[in-house]
Parts: sequence; structure tokens; C-alpha cells
Amino acid sequence: MRFSLIDRVDEFEPGKQIAARKNLTMAEEYLADHFPGFPVMPGVLMLEAMTQASAWLIRASEDFAHSIVTLKEARNVKYGNFVEPGQTLLVTAEIIKQDEQTTTLKAQGTVDGNQTVSARLILERYNLANVEPNRAEADEVVRHQLREQWAQLCRHLTPAAS
Repeated sequence: MRFSLIDRVDEFEPGKQIAARKNLTMAEEYLADHFPGFPVMPGVLMLEAMTQASAWLIRASEDFAHSIVTLKEARNVKYGNFVEPGQTLLVTAEIIKQDEQTTTLKAQGTVDGNQTVSARLILERYNLANVEPNRAEADEVVRHQLREQWAQLCRHLTPAAS
């Protein structure tokens, strides 16, 4: 099962930062089990929302040069308040440094101005063809799908901002 934990991108500054949101509703499958009678967004999914926002920042900043952007390491993860159905998790991520394969970011999630999660994330980026040269076509398919999804996440932004 795959969770898309970013519903919308609110701000995007290429190569610098992103602000995005996740609107938590009772329709989220995982809330039935976490926790019955007291549904809250699991901490690992808050971390995943920050990772997804960070990955979008990297992808769009590099014009989708890499088909794969994945979490390599999460440091100094701190949790604050719960995120409950009906609330909106606002996620921000800022690039701190970057080399040929990895990007280090400072990310946080807040609800109504109160911090729910923060971390320093290291994401790795590459193409499938780097590992297996015969996968170049798969890279193109993935990049095409990611561009379409990005367009949906940013459809309300002005063209210069997306």
C-alpha cells in the first residue's frame, strides 16, 4: 500500500524550500487502527510527509532529473503534538546542503502553529539506469508520472512558482 501524504504544495522556491500540506480526514485507512477511540496520525507517517515534501522540492528543483528520491537518513527527529482528523499538517522543508547524490534538509510539521514533528533529513537521488542500464525506459515513465502528479499538487500556484 502506498500513501500520498502531500495534498497540496502552497509555496515552492526552487533549490531552497517548499511548504506543503496534508489534510487529515477519518477516511485515512490507518486511523482505524491508530488508535481505536483516539485516532491520530502515526509519527512515522508525519516523518513520511516531511520526506515526501522534501522529495518534491528536490525533484522539481532539478526538473525531475532523477526518477528516484528516497530517504537515506533521518536525524534529530522530535515529535510534539498529535495530528488528529480534521486538522491540517503544514510541512516545510529547506535545503541545507547538496552534493551529486544526497541532499540534506531541515524539515518540520506544524498544526495551527504548534510543532508536531521536526527532523534533519538526508535524501538520496538517482536513476534506475545508474544501477541497471536497461532500466532507462522505466526512468522516463516514472519521471513522466511524477511531473503529472507535481502539476496536480501545484495547480493553484502561479506558473512561475511551480
